Amino acid sequence: MPENRQRTILLTGASRGIGHATVKRFSAAGWRVLTVSRMGFSEDCPWDGGAENHIQLDLSDLDNLPNAIDDIRSRLGDGMLDAMVNNAAISPKAEGGKRLGILSSDRMVWEQVFNVNFFSTALLVRGLIGELGKAKGAVINVTSIAGMRVHPFAGSAYATSKAALAALTREMAWEFGPLGVRVNAIAPGEIDTSILSPGTEQIVENEIPLKRLGKPEEVAATIYFLCTAPASYVNGAEVHINGGQHV
Repeated sequence: MPENRQRTILLTGASRGIGHATVKRFSAAGWRVLTVSRMGFSEDCPWDGGAENHIQLDLSDLDNLPNAIDDIRSRLGDGMLDAMVNNAAISPKAEGGKRLGILSSDRMVWEQVFNVNFFSTALLVRGLIGELGKAKGAVINVTSIAGMRVHPFAGSAYATSKAALAALTREMAWEFGPLGVRVNAIAPGEIDTSILSPGTEQIVENEIPLKRLGKPEEVAATIYFLCTAPASYVNGAEVHINGGQHV
């Protein structure tokens, strides 16, 4: 590929938190960033070309995906997609912010959570694998510490969707490796964003060896590493970003 070619990343769930920090990290490095969010583009976002490169899409409605994939493909002038970060996720809560267990989660909750957190990822990668393969690109799936242990704030549907996404990462790494496409996951723990639940301070004190929250910028830096040359032989991994909370 030409050395001066601008690389392109597609990132879902870009409107806040980890997604927002990731867009800023790649934009600062000179990448073209295509963002996907159910919200319209915010003028408060600080990167150039953000409004023109934003796709408003509700990932809970899978019927919207074929047209969205065509839209994304039409925006790739050279037909190459260098990276895809599947960050969009939802974690519905019960009244008072309590976790939704199995007995309190109806079919609609399960379908909505799995559509956003799992099925949309599989279908987006499947739809754009040709563009990823042409660029020898990288896919990063954002899982969670809740996918590997029961979490006091993450509901059953959310946790199992993240566990399924970790398994999907392994399957993709195996299947797409021969195409030159690397697929990895990151599993954040307690990250300092606006969606933290009350009581997180007890988790920080009692369960995290580093005794602090993670920063969205720390997660974004790991994502950037996994999408670039220093990680060129990393495939099928799930990187824990939780200050040691998983040990």
